[in-house]
Amino acid sequence: MNYYETVFIATPVLSDTQLKELVGKFQGVITENGGQIINEEDWGLKKLAYPIQKKTTGFYFFIEFSAPDGKIIETLETQYRRDERVIRFLTMKQDKYAQEYAVKRRNKNAKKEE
Repeated sequence: MNYYETVFIATPVLSDTQLKELVGKFQGVITENGGQIINEEDWGLKKLAYPIQKKTTGFYFFIEFSAPDGKIIETLETQYRRDERVIRFLTMKQDKYAQEYAVKRRNKNAKKEE
């Protein structure tokens, strides 16, 4: 089993329902292709380091998931490219150190929420 994390930036002109639908779409792509979502975070509206498509802000979303093979990444990134509401994305495979850090980070965030 391989572990991945993906971050995408959505255009800032979307409503809350459109954002939920967009995130649900990508979660569906992951689960339909044999992946399992481990963690997801909505990082909110943030200022971009530089303008992208004449936009200076964007909604950031983080999804951590596991998948049996790397074919899911190709499918997910194709969907990112086809959706014009996504202005940037990055997907990375986690090594063992990144997995350990992700577990610590999830535990730390869980303690903050309590």
